[in-house]
Amino acid sequence: MENNALLAVVIFVTAYTLIVSEKVHRTVVALTGAVAMILLGILNQDMAIHHIDFNTIGLLIGMMIIVNITSETGLFNYLAIWAAKKVKGEPIRILVVLSLLTALCSAFLDNVTTVLLTVPVTFSITSQLKVSPKPFLIAQILSANIGGAATLIGDPPNIMIGSAVKELDFLSFIVNLGTVCTVILIVTLFLLMILYRKDLHTTDELKAKVLRLNEKSQINNPKLLKKCLFVLAITIMLFALHSQLHLETATAALTGASVLMAITISRDEGLLAKVFSKIEWLAIFFFAGLFILVGALVETGVIAMLAREAMQVTNGDVSATAMLILWMSAIASAFIDNIPFVATMIPMIKEMSTMGLTNLEPLWWSLSLGACLGGNGTLVGASANVVVASMAAQKGHQLSFVKYLLIGFPMMIISIIISSIYIYFWHL
Repeated sequence: MENNALLAVVIFVTAYTLIVSEKVHRTVVALTGAVAMILLGILNQDMAIHHIDFNTIGLLIGMMIIVNITSETGLFNYLAIWAAKKVKGEPIRILVVLSLLTALCSAFLDNVTTVLLTVPVTFSITSQLKVSPKPFLIAQILSANIGGAATLIGDPPNIMIGSAVKELDFLSFIVNLGTVCTVILIVTLFLLMILYRKDLHTTDELKAKVLRLNEKSQINNPKLLKKCLFVLAITIMLFALHSQLHLETATAALTGASVLMAITISRDEGLLAKVFSKIEWLAIFFFAGLFILVGALVETGVIAMLAREAMQVTNGDVSATAMLILWMSAIASAFIDNIPFVATMIPMIKEMSTMGLTNLEPLWWSLSLGACLGGNGTLVGASANVVVASMAAQKGHQLSFVKYLLIGFPMMIISIIISSIYIYFWHL
């Protein structure tokens, strides 16, 4: 291995180790690693910028703006209270309904945003019913990652795959992943109902209290809500038609964000500043640094070498390669952040097309399902898990790594077994 390639690997592995250890914030690690690649001459500045996927970044920023403005309307609190009343305040049914709501929102918003909106409502309802919020939180983590796996915009790994592979549009993700994710969600919720059926009981008086809540009082700005729903519908329509309209997904998201700002807060500098301050800039700059780190591995030929090794292990057989990617992605994503893992895998899978693999589509679906569902394995497997755990800690409910592992890891393995069956029979 030549000097530049060896240096790139050392910087990448060091950065990766620091990200996993959580001793230094991952955004600081990614940006420092990216700068090191440029200062040491592995990449020049133009090459580094060329490797940043601005489509992924534009899509994330656009969706964050839309969600930040929509959250001001109280829509998400309304939906949760409405759902709790529909199931007569029964805790086990509320767990299922909140999980379904989380999965549905995660499919069309990113899953971190979804849990930030739904978890406070969970605390509100569980405190009124005087039941432990932990089963609800675990169910919401699992549901957020399963729901996010079903669409192009639901989870960062899918956003990255869709951005890298132009043939895989918004509808392709729903058609190819929607059904299997629905099956996995039903199986997961069924197992959770069996697991927690004895823990979730409350009194009739407390159920009656929930039934007396007025969901309509949660909507604090009906005029803004109408505008948000109108723009959200247009944005989702643009996602659905983006390949026919020859638009990138970032253009669709930023169009929605721009229109929503123009019709709601166009002249209010204070509100504009508030909306932009709520964008998760740490995540955005983490992505930018990460793309440069992986770009250095591409430029020095490290990715091509890894692809050749993987092809030798599977003898170039597409079925074996798909299964290797699915299980490797799932196990890796359970213990390390799935974003850097997917950023490393994308150029590797692309490289396989130059080595005789003609049908790459099953490999992309394997990577998506493995990375998104693998995140359910541990408490650090996906960004949404970490966010829920920190919100729980703030409320005095510590989610233990080991206790979560005992539930999350078996659930994740079951979901990957279902995914293996699906990939094998439908795509291979």
